[in-house]
Amino acid sequence: MEVVKRVHVTPLGYEFDRILEPIRNQRADLVYLLEDERAAGEESAEPEEPDGDERGEPDGRSTERNATARAAYHDELCDELESIVPEVRTRECDLTDVYAVLGEVTTIADVHADDQVYVNVSGAGTIPAIGATIACMDVSTDAHAYYVEPRTYAHEGTTEPISAGVDEIEEVPTYPIESPTREQVAIMEFLSDPGAWDGFHDDRTAPPKKKDLIEYARDRELSFMADRRSPDEHTGEDKGAFRVLDTHVLEPLAEDGYVTIESVGRRRVVELTERGENAYRAFRHKLIDETSEMR
Repeated sequence: MEVVKRVHVTPLGYEFDRILEPIRNQRADLVYLLEDERAAGEESAEPEEPDGDERGEPDGRSTERNATARAAYHDELCDELESIVPEVRTRECDLTDVYAVLGEVTTIADVHADDQVYVNVSGAGTIPAIGATIACMDVSTDAHAYYVEPRTYAHEGTTEPISAGVDEIEEVPTYPIESPTREQVAIMEFLSDPGAWDGFHDDRTAPPKKKDLIEYARDRELSFMADRRSPDEHTGEDKGAFRVLDTHVLEPLAEDGYVTIESVGRRRVVELTERGENAYRAFRHKLIDETSEMR
């Protein structure tokens, strides 16, 4: 029988104790550090003086900091973690992008679906906290968000952590949200780059028609088309397939603002919105088996 692991995920920002202590207290078996992709591999940077608009706290602490700067004490933090945790993994992530953080957390949680996954939403500031919290709200993600209340705030961040000590560790209340299904994500993948599919023979600059989506679903053997018979050999039509496409895919995606459906002449064309592009980035792990790579 496979042993259930205690997996901790935390964005790596200008913190030390708030990252280390929960992992130590809960005796994590595996830790994922989400390091800003622009800071990975860089030498420690000198601190930058925050702009006036960034001085959001009474003591002058910056509420948003330069995510590209690698803190001088990150190596020390990693050494501490490796001394108490059997395995520590670092994954590059754009910590200034909510959807990038959301996608990393949901991907890790999906890979560790049989483990206990805990997500620290207080390790790197506001934007990573939002992405990590939303990830834990996804009903298909059995991950638990927690927030660490520091004992004191004291330092600028890049040379010394912005806080010290841990006063309390609190579970963050989350409210279930429904993420796109695997089939819906597959359709978003096609809409994101129709020309990548060999079966799309129309003008590569024109948006796909509903008929294209049906053909793509059949070609990829997506489940919502699995029981549909081939189009009538005389008329070439399958009106039932259009109803299934609308009900299972396009209507839910349109309601969430992920796609638009417009009439262009006699055609009904479908396009991915910017929100849909972000959702595809966040949930494309549903199309990829990363288990062997991440475990």
